[in-house]
Amino acid sequence: MPAGSVLLVIPARLHSTRLPRKVLLRETGKYLVEHVYERAVQVRGADEVVVATDDRSVVAAVESFGGAAVLTSPDHASGSDRAAEVARGRDARLVVNLQADEPEIEPGDVAALIEAMAPDVEMGTLVFAGLTPSQQDDPSVVKAVVEDGWATDFRRESTPGGWRHLGIYAFRADFLQTYTLLETTEREKARRLEQMRALDHGHRIRAVEASHASIGIDTPEDYAAFVARCRS
Repeated sequence: MPAGSVLLVIPARLHSTRLPRKVLLRETGKYLVEHVYERAVQVRGADEVVVATDDRSVVAAVESFGGAAVLTSPDHASGSDRAAEVARGRDARLVVNLQADEPEIEPGDVAALIEAMAPDVEMGTLVFAGLTPSQQDDPSVVKAVVEDGWATDFRRESTPGGWRHLGIYAFRADFLQTYTLLETTEREKARRLEQMRALDHGHRIRAVEASHASIGIDTPEDYAAFVARCRS
């Protein structure tokens, strides 16, 4: 991988609580992670796409459709930790952490995030300017407070004027290694939001507006709706 490249990592943990083995679901004729991979390789400005997983069956699935996959430690607490392990073996300038359960992510939004990562920006993320009343009251929908293009807080409770946070991150490669070594903070643990660690340690997060909010696949109902959209 040439120096100064942009690496896209798709952390794909096999076991999930609400929808077991979801990254390998295949009712559409393609694995769920395959849909994400196909979107990722369309991202302008990306030089390499790698699936980072804790299970050999995911590696085999990704390789079966011609993708690249790396078996990483099963002990990682987050996707960022898994992305950092992959990045350590590559000479990337930026590392983008995508979500393996968001098969409808817009490649142009990820490209915009990459473009916003100026040399002095350590970390960036996507936000969407639109929260319905039900999303405001839903603690599973994370809200971002944005000021002058920077995310200054992330909350689960209703946040008037907040933006919907999309769990896609870009890191300057050197900062990603630093970030994964930072001590976990009380707000991170209380809110169950790992990005609070960066803010609590005095680092800034660039907020980039997405054109639409992609839908994560967390439950059997979410997946059934995705399959129906694909078939229509």
